[in-house]
Amino acid sequence: MPQPTQWARDLALLLARIAVGIVFIAHGLQKFLQWGIGGTAGSFEGMGIPLPGASAWAAALIETLGGVALLVGLALPVAGVLLALNMLGALFLVHFGQGFFASGNGIEYVLVLAVTALALGFNGGGYALDRAFTTGRGRD
Repeated sequence: MPQPTQWARDLALLLARIAVGIVFIAHGLQKFLQWGIGGTAGSFEGMGIPLPGASAWAAALIETLGGVALLVGLALPVAGVLLALNMLGALFLVHFGQGFFASGNGIEYVLVLAVTALALGFNGGGYALDRAFTTGRGRD
């Protein structure tokens, strides 16, 4: 089977980073603008999340800034790891006992976001700001 060109691979990764970045930005801004940090903290407290106030701030900031980082391709490994850890926290603290499917508040959605953020963080493609700061080492 013929392999896609580097250009096609980089374009596919860019589109994935944009889509997943927008999802994270939307969820982060929702915590800031729709629910407010106080409302988010209250919701987190009701779910049994430790340190709900600090956790609300951490989740909102990681999702918003990490989403922006994915979108533009900046500090991708750091953003990918932080976003994945954030989603794994949601998975184990909230969704784990709810089954698999997202329709039942299960792990499906947060698992996909965690793994995708991690994959894009370590393979974000050529159309990323990170590439502007590298000297060519580690490029595909």
